[in-house]
Amino acid sequence: MHTDVTPINSYPKYWAECYGTAPFLPTNRAEMDALGWDSCDIIIVTGDAYVDHPSFGMAVIGRLLESQGFRVGIIAQPEWNNKDAFMSMGKPNLFFGITAGNMDSMINRYTADRKLRHDDAYTPNNEGGKRPDRAVLVYSQRCREAYKETPIVLGGIEASLRRLSHYDYWSDKVRRSVLFDAKGDILLFGNAERALVEVAHRLADGEDIATLTNIAGTAVIMKELPEGYKEIDSSRIEKPGKAMAMPNPYATEENCETNKAEKKAEVEAKPVHIQPSRHDSNSTAIRLPSFEKLRNDRILYAHASRVMHLETNPYSSRALIQKHADRELWVNKPPIPLTTEEMDFVFGLPYARVPHPSYGKAKIPAYDMIKTSVNIMRGCFGGCSFCSITEHEGRIIQNRSQESIISELEDIRDKVPGFTGTISDLGGPTANMYRLGCSDPRAEANCRRPSCIFPEICKKLDTDHKHTIDLYRKARNVDGIKKIMIASGVRYDLAIESPEYIRELVTHHVGGYLKIAPEHTEKGTLDLMMKPGMGTYDRFKELFEKYSKEAGKKQYLIPYFISAHPGSTDEDMLNLALWLKKNDFQCDQVQNFYPSPMCNATAMYHSETNPLKRVKYKKREDLFVAKGDRQRRLHKALLRYHDPLNWPLIREALVSMGKKYLIGDRPNCLVPEEGSEAEMTPAQRRGSGRHGAKRFATKHPNQPDIRKDGKRKPGSRSNGNNKGNQSQQGNRGKPNGKPSGQSAGNRNGNSNGNNSGRPNRNGKPTSGQRQGQGQSQNGKPNRSRAKAR
Repeated sequence: MHTDVTPINSYPKYWAECYGTAPFLPTNRAEMDALGWDSCDIIIVTGDAYVDHPSFGMAVIGRLLESQGFRVGIIAQPEWNNKDAFMSMGKPNLFFGITAGNMDSMINRYTADRKLRHDDAYTPNNEGGKRPDRAVLVYSQRCREAYKETPIVLGGIEASLRRLSHYDYWSDKVRRSVLFDAKGDILLFGNAERALVEVAHRLADGEDIATLTNIAGTAVIMKELPEGYKEIDSSRIEKPGKAMAMPNPYATEENCETNKAEKKAEVEAKPVHIQPSRHDSNSTAIRLPSFEKLRNDRILYAHASRVMHLETNPYSSRALIQKHADRELWVNKPPIPLTTEEMDFVFGLPYARVPHPSYGKAKIPAYDMIKTSVNIMRGCFGGCSFCSITEHEGRIIQNRSQESIISELEDIRDKVPGFTGTISDLGGPTANMYRLGCSDPRAEANCRRPSCIFPEICKKLDTDHKHTIDLYRKARNVDGIKKIMIASGVRYDLAIESPEYIRELVTHHVGGYLKIAPEHTEKGTLDLMMKPGMGTYDRFKELFEKYSKEAGKKQYLIPYFISAHPGSTDEDMLNLALWLKKNDFQCDQVQNFYPSPMCNATAMYHSETNPLKRVKYKKREDLFVAKGDRQRRLHKALLRYHDPLNWPLIREALVSMGKKYLIGDRPNCLVPEEGSEAEMTPAQRRGSGRHGAKRFATKHPNQPDIRKDGKRKPGSRSNGNNKGNQSQQGNRGKPNGKPSGQSAGNRNGNSNGNNSGRPNRNGKPTSGQRQGQGQSQNGKPNRSRAKAR
């Protein structure tokens, strides 16, 4: 598809290229002196430890800027209570780059129940508390205190997903764009290589940062609109309570304008002519409701969220305007995706692939999870409503070449200390979207569907997995590579379109367990999630078991589920729990839905209405949303129906729902009766141990057995076994109770039936970042994505 953008590797290099490539980007003045630098051109401030690896954002951005000739320093996890740490490397010549790190700092620090975490996988020795809450705001304020006139450029997942007025789960209110609160000069959203390189070179050429208002993938603050733009109020696209003035972008692809033109051409036998948009994307901006209106009107918030999600196509979307008091927030259209050549350039930069030497022997869990994984692509066209990956990375897949991926495998073999020959993942936000996409460039340029595979797979989507299969086969033949695992989440509704892919995956790349994410079993909730029905899961399971048997392997599927998702009622969660019991799944690590900024499900959570459909004040589709602590605990408890600690809450709920018949010891019952033998620990059933004997704790060897009238049988010994009942609980439904090797992604994500928040194997957000994520949900990096799915 033709674009007029400048390739990121074609800019004339800045004069400082003469200093060459640093073994590690400097983190203090002594390291700058060793490189012969008198100053840094750009200083990146990050909430993560500095790991020089392409799965860590600060390394990608730093090495990219270095490739342009700039001297780049990194201040990683600074002490933020005063400005001293932010002055340690002096004043940058061009700008400060601020990022909270690979995760939103609030998701990193708090659970879905808003409880404080005490660990941080992106910090040496997993130590918590090394970054502040709302890190982008705090770091920006300290940089401004240190050097008042130095431009501040915001980026990363936290800034990206907070670029507009957004609902903030932790304060339970709508907050302003982070650009206002951080007092930054410009915000870069998404994977920002293209915008960042342009910003850096234009500043180096002497331009004032206040003039950089027209760069795709950026947001700025203005007092008035740029010249040459006309403004459309969002109500002209879709006014709450009135019919849309444009075709419904959530309709199936049969209704898109390209298909209409093609059908007409078939009838008239004339060449297809695609009419241009009535409102040209290069000269039209859409005005969203102001921050002041959104914070007081949840239905209007749902409307604004819906309109924002319509304007995500980098080829046809329009700029967004949103008033904050007397100033205007101007959000340019998303950036044009990187080409394969540009992706190869980014991932081929000279990364050391290890943490900075200053950390010594300290373990950084996120690095340990992804050090032998390879990110083969970016983006996700799944559009799951609880995931922020699409909002951050876009739905057009950006692919690396096979040669670039093989070269990285060889780098891992040669550079990673202690490499054993096993690659932990070849993936991305999802495992099986590599080189998939729209088969019709004209349709892709105009499409406004939020998902290419829901409610059904678009007929224009290429679902042939031949490129992925070929990649797997060539990767397995690299010298020194003994085993390649696939840890990113498999999008199983796509996989069943290519049975040969499932055969390849099952035969060579599953280590006993494969995680996939149905997320729920009930159609109403699945529709709100924008996920396929359980029939698709059953078909994938059938093929998985068939090919596992053919390969002579015993392998199991581990399904992930989300509790307390907007629209999921008590009845829905009960049906999910009964499905789990029927299929003998006992989930250990589970998590409630985590409302991360910007995703559709967060708009559902806040507004209690459905923004996937036309938003109306009257006769709108109200949703049940589990918000109170007790309701959310119940939904989470139902996912862990097998845990005796949850039985009292479940029994109470079943009685109130008129489902008392599900309490008992019959096969169709969910939990046992109170006081029944099933509720006892093994020690209690044996009548032994501290709990079973109800004896006093004492060291005296002749303590009488109070169960025998105070008399102890001669020679008898008490059994102090106090282990209790250890059920077969595994990670997100894993049947053998061992931690699963990988999670399915960021989802986004977030991500992630348990939405554990662990970093992706590729280091990219779940989300939760499915749910964020894109990002993962328990604040730990998701082994496979961030949210994908």
